[in-house]
Amino acid sequence: MEVRTHRLADRNLVGEVVEAEEGYARIVLKTTKQMAVDELGLVHGGFTFGAADLAAMVAVNHPNVVLYRAEVRFTAPVRAGEVITAEARVEEREGRKVRVNVVAKTDRTVLEGVMHCYIPEKHVLEK
Repeated sequence: MEVRTHRLADRNLVGEVVEAEEGYARIVLKTTKQMAVDELGLVHGGFTFGAADLAAMVAVNHPNVVLYRAEVRFTAPVRAGEVITAEARVEEREGRKVRVNVVAKTDRTVLEGVMHCYIPEKHVLEK
């Protein structure tokens, strides 16, 4: 399936699309020491969230899709050097609103929850 959204997302920051099909996406992010917030190598949660967010956007796969609400919880820390795999599945569509379940894992689950997406008629930055 052709990815029609978030095509310029930097794979080094939010991950690489490794699988995409109707209503589903899988993203892989290789974390680095530059993502760490301390000497022990704790990866900033924004990178984990970013991978999950990208997975949700690609699962919806509309050029104008945006995230308007997220209900997620971090369930375990990520250490620099670990690989995060984020998966997203569309669970419900109601008009322009799409609810997407997301899970991000290393060798354990590190984030899980729901991304609430919206598909506006035109790009949010267009006038």
